[in-house]
Amino acid sequence: MAHAVSRKLSNSFEGALAGGGDPATSPLYVFGPFLKLIVVAGVAQVTFGASIWLVILTVAVVSAMYRLVMRWVTDGSGGSGLTEEEFGGWAVKINAGITFIEYTLTFLVSVAALVTFIADRFPVLNQPLLLGLTGRAIVAIGLSVLTGWLVNLGPKVAARVFGPATLAVLLLLWAMNVATIWKLGLHLPPLHLRAFVPPYLTYTLGGYARILALMTGIEVFANLVAAYEGEPDERARKAFGSLLIIMGSTGATMLITGPAIFRVADPLNEHVSVFTQTMDYLLPDPLPYLGTLIGVVVLLSASAASAQGIQNLALGLKDRHYIPPTLGKRNKYDVADKPVWLEVAIVSVAFLLFGTSEETYLALYAAGVFILLSMTAWAASKRLVRELRAAYSLGHLLTLLGTVVAAILTTVATAIIFAERLQEGAWMYFVFIPALYAAFTYFRNRLGAPSPIKERLGELEEAMWGVGMPFGGLKPATAIGNPSGTAEWATIPAPGEGWRGRVIRPTHVLVPLDGSPYAERVLPLASFVARRFHAALTLLSVLPRSALSRWIVGSPQPDRMAREARAAYLADVAKRIYGNSIKVDTVVAVGSVPQTIDDIAHERGADLLVISTHGRSGVRRWLMGSTASAILHITTVPTLLVPPGAENRAQSPRFMKVLVPLDGSEYAERVLPYLRGLAGVFDLDVILLHVPVVPEAELYGPMADVVAQLRQQALEHGKAYLENVAAVLREDGLRVRTLITGYDPADTILQVAEQEDVDVIMTTTHGRGAGLERILIGSVAERLAHHTHSLLFLLPIHERRRRSQNGGEQP
Repeated sequence: MAHAVSRKLSNSFEGALAGGGDPATSPLYVFGPFLKLIVVAGVAQVTFGASIWLVILTVAVVSAMYRLVMRWVTDGSGGSGLTEEEFGGWAVKINAGITFIEYTLTFLVSVAALVTFIADRFPVLNQPLLLGLTGRAIVAIGLSVLTGWLVNLGPKVAARVFGPATLAVLLLLWAMNVATIWKLGLHLPPLHLRAFVPPYLTYTLGGYARILALMTGIEVFANLVAAYEGEPDERARKAFGSLLIIMGSTGATMLITGPAIFRVADPLNEHVSVFTQTMDYLLPDPLPYLGTLIGVVVLLSASAASAQGIQNLALGLKDRHYIPPTLGKRNKYDVADKPVWLEVAIVSVAFLLFGTSEETYLALYAAGVFILLSMTAWAASKRLVRELRAAYSLGHLLTLLGTVVAAILTTVATAIIFAERLQEGAWMYFVFIPALYAAFTYFRNRLGAPSPIKERLGELEEAMWGVGMPFGGLKPATAIGNPSGTAEWATIPAPGEGWRGRVIRPTHVLVPLDGSPYAERVLPLASFVARRFHAALTLLSVLPRSALSRWIVGSPQPDRMAREARAAYLADVAKRIYGNSIKVDTVVAVGSVPQTIDDIAHERGADLLVISTHGRSGVRRWLMGSTASAILHITTVPTLLVPPGAENRAQSPRFMKVLVPLDGSEYAERVLPYLRGLAGVFDLDVILLHVPVVPEAELYGPMADVVAQLRQQALEHGKAYLENVAAVLREDGLRVRTLITGYDPADTILQVAEQEDVDVIMTTTHGRGAGLERILIGSVAERLAHHTHSLLFLLPIHERRRRSQNGGEQP
């Protein structure tokens, strides 16, 4: 994994330092579980070298395969981009699910390994210290929380704190290699053919499975291609050079220092790790202690990089509508903090339940990596077959054969890991991957497909944010969409025909009241609207059934006295508030409050609801309920909402300045006939707002110039679209101003409404599911309802549930 890169990478060494932290740290912790297996079994003299050489072979063929990936995919999407291109949409969800698990396991392994390094020097941490928890567990959880907090302060803060630790660990590895040769001589691992026949084969493959974690993070270099300077071929060459630097260093350590670790360390020593034992033997004081410090820092850096990966995987999946928007929402430091706290919570629970030994998580860690590697290898093979059919050559054939070998090796390695560790935790992939796949599918279907440019942004965010960079690369706008050189979204849409010439004004206003002063605060606004539009006005009060009474036949309903009391209350309100100035009807009903309000609205022909909301959000709304939110979930009746911050506007209503956000869709434009109806009665200043989907370029480090170009095109596209809509409205005599700014719709709308002192925000809203689903998916309208100081006109859009004229529902 890599930390934030704020500029273009100029050479392979810079790329190695930016992206090599994860694979470079692997020799620090892979030897312990490996040696413990073969030493306890008494087969170490035969199988040690065979397992090492198998891993070196795997590194070589996979590296060669990634050279192809780097040459083919230069936009930063790497192996995941190739697998999606070759295998389709299902590969996106599989990749994302495994990547989420891998980032969590990276965090677990890195923190567990660094705690082992600390405990090597402070053995007291192995003892119970507080509430039965060992010092290792306390330190692991504390460092996890600290790392999450720092990462959520943004990539620049994390980079300053953790620093370029990869250089330090490379120096440590080569210091160990040189010290080994100086003190013990050069002795490569012996290769015994007996290791590949029973009874040794099982232990050879078992050791192989345990040290395959050496290859974790190798895929990062394919994602780094877009971060280098130069033309695509030059960038691919530099990225491969970075891979060779890191994997060459780790491979050399396995071959040179590995035999020294086997010779001098005791894997059965529970108090000091084998790597620390070897450092103490090979290096003069105080270098072993400096080595421990380097190990701690670089492993802490790796855990931070995994947290950044989780952050930014969430950004990409959010933009592609595979996860709820709330999980990918940026905090004030422009990073997605919720996934990091989720990761910290998961690893903390794991440390409490399963301990802090890296051996517990290492094979699981390698399993996910090799699933991804094998998918990439088979995708590369598939592409080579296609190229070979198009133009046969011996070179193509040999390349294909080598890539197929890589695919077979990674697939066999994956099978070995699962066979070895199925009952020790590898089974979780068979549970969590289908579960995550189903979740991604559900949210994608529920939220709908994003625009082409947002889809593309998400693809690259998944790949490049996933390696901890602020952004790795985007295809130029001319490459997004179609081969003709124009983007799919570059065509400026004409305003929809559905609203042209339509004017909709309210004719019947319905005001739900529950007897509270809070609900009554909408009455001056309702009266104002009814008078200005000469609309009928009805006050409605619903007596709720208890939850029990819905299920028990003959259960008590609100009695006649309760009904009469509520009717008297409505009559008193009508007289007290309106006197004889306006005719008011009153209705008392019994039932589920939201559903009954919607039913009465349709029965009475009401075409505007005027309601207030307490502004509850998130879990608080889920637990305590929100009538306004529930109504918006089910109703198709336009609603004028009074948020908590807009009470003064409800008491002294005015409709002078209106903000209308438009995203270019036909759905958003459905509010425009209501705007025209409002303009026919009030002297309005109208602001049409468009929020482009491309964030500010400075968030994207080395690719800021590309993103700036994309954002400029998005701005031009949005401006042209708004001017097309404004021109139609101006023909009707409306005063219209257009504005395009921001990148987060809800935040931008709130800021503009505040700055412009807007009286009313007019927008559409999609009905979301009930309960937890509504919390997760949310909507821009709900965020506006919680935070705006303007009145909020909402037009509910329910494409899947249309009411027929007789009050029924049609799909």
